[in-house]
Amino acid sequence: MHDRGMAGLTMGDIARRAGVSSALAHHYFGSKDDLLLATMRHLLDELGAEFKRRLSHADDPMSRVAAIIEGNFAPTQFQPAVISAWLAFYLQSQHDDEAARLLKVYLRRLDSNLVHALGDMLPPDLARDTARGAAAMIDGLWLRSALPAGDIGAAEAIRLVKDYVMRAVRGHA
Repeated sequence: MHDRGMAGLTMGDIARRAGVSSALAHHYFGSKDDLLLATMRHLLDELGAEFKRRLSHADDPMSRVAAIIEGNFAPTQFQPAVISAWLAFYLQSQHDDEAARLLKVYLRRLDSNLVHALGDMLPPDLARDTARGAAAMIDGLWLRSALPAGDIGAAEAIRLVKDYVMRAVRGHA
């Protein structure tokens, strides 16, 4: 998917890359869209595990926010093939109900986690606004990194989102 894009990819290509027959790939996944949904469920599970792992070590509100931000840019997530899958998933969610549902769950969970962590440092309205801004930055930085001229690495992306959040927190103090 990363090399050719979703439109240029066939189930036969996927099967060859996986070392299985095309019939077997069709049997287990049905279509490219179904395979993308299975891939995204797996990536969302991995992301959830990444958040849990990082949050288990966070002992104050700012470290919880940092864990969420850093989890989004973890090496297992922030890599070209995964970014390509996410972009295809975002596009598929525009016309596929199950993809839209999964995306909505992810977005709500990200928002809820950020609002909860920020809620100990900011009033509710500002916590919600800051969470939405941070989530939008995360999505935007992912998108920029996927572009051919993408010049954003994980460390810089983390720094930018953390700086945004810290300015909001300091501005309220």
